[in-house]
Amino acid sequence: MQSKTLLHLHLRSWNNCFKCSTGLKAFGFLGCSSKNFVEIVKWKKYRLNQITTDSPVWDDTDIEVRMEEGGDSINAATTPASPSLSKLNSGSFPSPPLPEGAVVARNIAGAAIAWKDLTVSIKGKRKYSDKVVKSSNGYALPGTMTVIMGPAKSGKSTLLRALAGRLHDTAKTYGEVFVNGQKSHLPYGSYGFVERETTLIGSLTVREFLYYSALLQLPGFFCQKRSVVEDAILAMSLGDHANKLIGGHCYQKGLPNGERRRVSIARELVMRPHVLFIDEPLYHLNSVSALLMMVTLKKLASTGCTLIFTINQSSTEVFGLFDRICLLSNGNTLFFGETLACLQHFSNAGFPCPIMQSPSDHFLRAINTDFDRIIAMCKNWQDDQGDFSSVNMDTAVAIRTLEATYKSSADAAAVETMILRFTEKEGPSLKSKGKASNATRIAVLTWRSLLIVSREWKFYWLRLVLYMLLTLCVGTVFSGLGHSLSSVVTRVAGVFVFVSFTSLLSIAGVPAQRKDIKIYACEQLNQHSGSLVFLLGQLLSSIPFLFLISISSGLVFYFLIGLRDEFSLLMYFVLNFFMCLLVTEGLMLVVVTIWQDVFWSILTLVCIHVVMMLSAGYFRVRSALPKLFWTYPISYVAFHTYSIQGMLENEYIGTSFAVGQVRTISGYQALRSAYEISPNNNSKWENLLVLFLMAAGYRILVFLLLQFRVQRSSWKGKCGMELRKHGYEVLLGYRTQISWVI
Repeated sequence: MQSKTLLHLHLRSWNNCFKCSTGLKAFGFLGCSSKNFVEIVKWKKYRLNQITTDSPVWDDTDIEVRMEEGGDSINAATTPASPSLSKLNSGSFPSPPLPEGAVVARNIAGAAIAWKDLTVSIKGKRKYSDKVVKSSNGYALPGTMTVIMGPAKSGKSTLLRALAGRLHDTAKTYGEVFVNGQKSHLPYGSYGFVERETTLIGSLTVREFLYYSALLQLPGFFCQKRSVVEDAILAMSLGDHANKLIGGHCYQKGLPNGERRRVSIARELVMRPHVLFIDEPLYHLNSVSALLMMVTLKKLASTGCTLIFTINQSSTEVFGLFDRICLLSNGNTLFFGETLACLQHFSNAGFPCPIMQSPSDHFLRAINTDFDRIIAMCKNWQDDQGDFSSVNMDTAVAIRTLEATYKSSADAAAVETMILRFTEKEGPSLKSKGKASNATRIAVLTWRSLLIVSREWKFYWLRLVLYMLLTLCVGTVFSGLGHSLSSVVTRVAGVFVFVSFTSLLSIAGVPAQRKDIKIYACEQLNQHSGSLVFLLGQLLSSIPFLFLISISSGLVFYFLIGLRDEFSLLMYFVLNFFMCLLVTEGLMLVVVTIWQDVFWSILTLVCIHVVMMLSAGYFRVRSALPKLFWTYPISYVAFHTYSIQGMLENEYIGTSFAVGQVRTISGYQALRSAYEISPNNNSKWENLLVLFLMAAGYRILVFLLLQFRVQRSSWKGKCGMELRKHGYEVLLGYRTQISWVI
């Protein structure tokens, strides 16, 4: 209800601004019907007021981060700041008043960000030049929304990451970034960064997800995070969805894309950051969800937070909510300043916005070189009036003209003046808010994973049922063997089938492991987790589930196949099977971490298991295997070998079988022709130790892979995602422009 009421208030407040067909009255435009263009009135007077009121005046105060009494939330406390820095929306629309009795979010001490001659070079990122961002200048003030706009592959996300200090190691940055007038990086906890695509945990409610995120991020005790979570829920208008599962359950649907996007933003708000960076907040949102998202962000900015985000395209209503716009094309800054001034800038350059067109659509139409393809496709088409000039615009000429016009304009000079005023006097420095301890994070991840296991019936409980069904099938096939000498070979076959098929069935957990890796990658980018913390939490949470499988399936198989009825032997069998499952989970983690894909992970695991089964010593004893490859190294790295040897040694060492009426042979001699084992009584414990070392070794390998592979894969994934989004935007632009022409 809060989000609906807020949206209604904003729409009612701006109804007069957008109700006409031009959709541009809110910017102070007068429609010119003769030319179908718009122009701005009283611009000089507006610019004079804007330049004088936006100048930053630092107070000699410092920001202090402290826990409130009672330990319920973290606040950034400071003495009253300069009115110029806490002012909301210096040149755009005023925010509508809140209704009486409405709950107001707590104020946040924002931070002023400025960048001067910022250039980012990434080798191989561009076809003709390595410079992704070229000499960009701009600033962002507390309590305002600054948007970086441009077509695909224009450098929007790269500029955003450069400001947040989150560029990849291969990127080289030149220029200066100032935080409150100081050349410094944003410390941990002082800013939040929301990726374009984030991974949420669908089996948790919104409140649970944010609470566990707060436990991973903030220092202190568990009970001290409740109010911080409630503040984040209030700030993003998620009160109506707080107790709903993010991904749904059984026949219940999960949250829509708009609410999911707000949950990902709320996760960063639990730290109460001074600056919030968002990469494409309207990604995959429809028009209604996009407007509600921007109204929510406008409300968040009104609390004093500095918002900087990228956007590709927006409606007229959404465009009216922006305070400042940084327009990029091929890494070049075509404009930086107020949203109103951008329209005047295009008009001065000879590209005024038509009455019936959205400003953002007009901007991107003029600077997106992909529309040249539309011109080539439609060069033989004409509209009813025979006028094709509105589509037949040379974007290369438009980009050069806009860039040259901006460099010589008063807007560029005003930006340089503002940056100079930022750097004249240093403001309050931002301090790190501290992190949760590794022990706390391990405990939180373990408890969260256990909760996920209890709710993810497809990945865990269904897998337990499949293990029981497989065990019953194998056990009944090999039941009633007795304890004669002739049963030895058949019982060896039963043990081999049980170990091999249950290990192969563990591949059903690949989707769950892949999801865990994606969650870790997302949390690790924001320093909410680490490789060691993730591995220990994942291991501790998987032990109860694997032990439940080993107890249930092991007991059923043990008694169906008729193994010796001794408690110590039974416990060793269950422990051996448990270690086998633990090794299988480690191997699965290694493969999933390498491939980062469900299909290729499953295919690779099936091949590995088949090769290991062939060399496990059942089809042909180890001493008879070919030395190259099959004996060394495959038979020694196949965990099946050690698990089966341990189970058979546990069953047959110390036993004897009668041959005729006077002669007996030992269990070792009876088994020697069917499977090679050691006559040593302690050999079964040696095999168990080898399984333990293999389980530990696989996880150490996962740790190394996570250290070097996940960050690299996330960077590649982001580049690939940009390419996919680039193709989608081009196709969408084709459809929109062609439909308009027809």
